[in-house]
Amino acid sequence: MNHVLFVTAAYLVSALGLAGLGAWILLDQRARQKELADLEAAGATRRSERKARSDAAG
Repeated sequence: MNHVLFVTAAYLVSALGLAGLGAWILLDQRARQKELADLEAAGATRRSERKARSDAAG
């Protein structure tokens, strides 16, 4: 019974760490999607699209 506080605290710290990492991933994903949309709006294309178009033309 004397380790209950330690175990609870360890789970709480782990859960907060995982929640923080999850939030960071979601925020970073939004930022990358916005950057990609900005680049595409500026006329940039993806390498895979350029290769597909050149393969289809050839």
